[in-house]
Amino acid sequence: MNLTANALLALGASPVMAHAEEEVAEMTAIARALVINIGTLSTPWVAAMFQAGGVARRLKLPIVLDPVGAGATRFRTQTARRLLEELSPAIVRANASEIRALASQDHATRGVDSAHLPVDAVAAAAALAGWGDGVVAVSGAVDLILSGVTTARVFNGHPMMARVTGMGCTASALTGAFAAVNPSPRDAAVNAMAVMGIAGELAAEGARGPGAFVPRFLDALYLLSESDIRVRLKVQEA
Repeated sequence: MNLTANALLALGASPVMAHAEEEVAEMTAIARALVINIGTLSTPWVAAMFQAGGVARRLKLPIVLDPVGAGATRFRTQTARRLLEELSPAIVRANASEIRALASQDHATRGVDSAHLPVDAVAAAAALAGWGDGVVAVSGAVDLILSGVTTARVFNGHPMMARVTGMGCTASALTGAFAAVNPSPRDAAVNAMAVMGIAGELAAEGARGPGAFVPRFLDALYLLSESDIRVRLKVQEA
């Protein structure tokens, strides 16, 4: 939560991390987008997720679902599938193994790590996008964003990003920030993943390891300019 909140602040967004059943409905009502992250699960938190999602649907707020660790346990996988089915999120952002677990009975997730490459989840992601009529963003060395019959590939990023916990959650949080100001969920997802990758590239320059990478990543988000994006952007549309 700390990393995602700091990343959102650095980007210029205004984050609130809420999970109490007593306040999530009220908090969602004053937001412009809702990100549901199942990284830390408990029965009361799950109930709060559905409460917040119900308010977001009623107010037509974009919902971003991050099914962290789907496929690792039955409780986690079933919760993610229920959220997908009942809330119809505008965007699902996950790694390849999580996407495969949502779309099938695949249980090859290692905790929050992916046991598959994004290319391994293309069929599953397409099935999810068609099922929920939403956008599916599969993160990895090359990020895939599927929407309808179109697929965007984002080649930005750096291997060191996979050495820092919470980077996937941060990608989902940034996706929510972009969805809050962009009426196109597909464009919001592509833009968020590109900015995430570009900031990762900038942060890795001069960082000797993950410990130095994190503060440099936050600085890169804060200092990111239009010229940085123009020079570094690597997106392929198909």
